[in-house]
Amino acid sequence: MSQSTIKDSDVDIVIGVVHADITSFMNEWKAMFSRYHIIIVKDPDLKEELEIPEGFDLDVYTKSDIDQVVGRSAAALFSGYSCRYFGYLMSRKKYIVSIDDDCLPAKDKDGFLVDALAEHIHNLSTPATPFFFNTLYDPYRKGADFVRGYPFSLRSGVNCALSCGLWLNLADYDAPTQALKPELRNSRYVDAVLTVPARTMMPVSGINIAFDREVVGPALLPGLRLAAEGKVRWETMEDIWCGMCVKVACDHLGAGVKTGLPYVWRKERGNPVESLRKEWEGVKLMEDVVPFFQSLTLPQTATTAEDCVSEMAAAVKTQLGSVNPLFLRASDSMSEWVKLWKTVGTKNLPKN
Repeated sequence: MSQSTIKDSDVDIVIGVVHADITSFMNEWKAMFSRYHIIIVKDPDLKEELEIPEGFDLDVYTKSDIDQVVGRSAAALFSGYSCRYFGYLMSRKKYIVSIDDDCLPAKDKDGFLVDALAEHIHNLSTPATPFFFNTLYDPYRKGADFVRGYPFSLRSGVNCALSCGLWLNLADYDAPTQALKPELRNSRYVDAVLTVPARTMMPVSGINIAFDREVVGPALLPGLRLAAEGKVRWETMEDIWCGMCVKVACDHLGAGVKTGLPYVWRKERGNPVESLRKEWEGVKLMEDVVPFFQSLTLPQTATTAEDCVSEMAAAVKTQLGSVNPLFLRASDSMSEWVKLWKTVGTKNLPKN
């Protein structure tokens, strides 16, 4: 499989915004963002007016837009950083790069700014190798190749559908780790990309990712919630659930997932003790969730990401529903998401 070319016009940048003033954030990214169309989705719970500098090609969606497009009953799916999923729904581009508003461009080991957009696009435009691990990691990066013993029949690889970037400074540690090691920071810049092997689960964070919307878009979804509407936020564990769903879908559809570069610089935010209070229920649930996804096999009749999500929703209901009612709600949310994707995600909607 040869490297494909992704045009700037094929890409949307989606930014879920939970901080009203994103002037500094946008200006820091301006050199990289200015080449692309941007979708900004404001957290429906954010009361302040957004402060956005000029000079960008963008559309902004707020609570009223969400209510109008999906209806008030479904609007609850997009609270907090989960508002980014509404951007996925509204995009009409083949590829999406999603970066949260608490992240800034990182610097590499030589002190040069990292073009996270270009590196994500490189990951998506070159094949992935999920069926046999290459010990020099991604053989399609400059200066690398397949090692001796790698089967020639597998060297063409498969399409990469998901690129998962990493974080300098405040890494995506869970609340217990943050609480026990409050001074822990990630300062290691590892210049490497690898394909995650097929049938291997991984934590995925929507903080810094890119994906092929046409192939796996419906599998990036708001599903698992840890609390009823109006109580504590749930989006941190929802991210993990979403990641397992999309990894199962990629494995089933024969698509690849890459992780490693690009890095972003993640600023300080949040209180680890408060985060622990919000996340602890989800941390415990992982002991049931991980084995479920590890053993999940989808039928061959599931030929699209929508099919995969529908099959997963049914399996969640039958296999996990008796464990905790949260899983019943997750199953319903997954089914609701597929319906939204089919009705809203295929319409030619007007821009703001």
